[in-house]
Amino acid sequence: MTLALDLVSWACLMLGAAFVVIGGIGLVRMPDFFTRTHPAGLTDTLGAGLILVGLMIESGWSLNLAKLAMILIFLLFTSPTASHALAHAALVSGLKPWTKPGADSEQNRSKP
Repeated sequence: MTLALDLVSWACLMLGAAFVVIGGIGLVRMPDFFTRTHPAGLTDTLGAGLILVGLMIESGWSLNLAKLAMILIFLLFTSPTASHALAHAALVSGLKPWTKPGADSEQNRSKP
């Protein structure tokens, strides 16, 4: 039973680390603030969440499990809210979303 839990724990840790690395690459490759908030929000929520789940499995039934669970719940509520608040504040302050260079914004809209 211990070997199976170790394998699941390490799978969660490695998958979470992969999401964090891929999200970091996404932050570098995206062209503007609004498109960068998407990989940042996903990385923060999914990558860190998987890492916390892996740590929860490793900790076993202890006080550390309860602490990690509270951190995970806090993260699941605050990370998407913070991403939305940042994007909304940028939009309200006048930051315009990125459009493809040379493309007319009217052509990108679907016609009824």
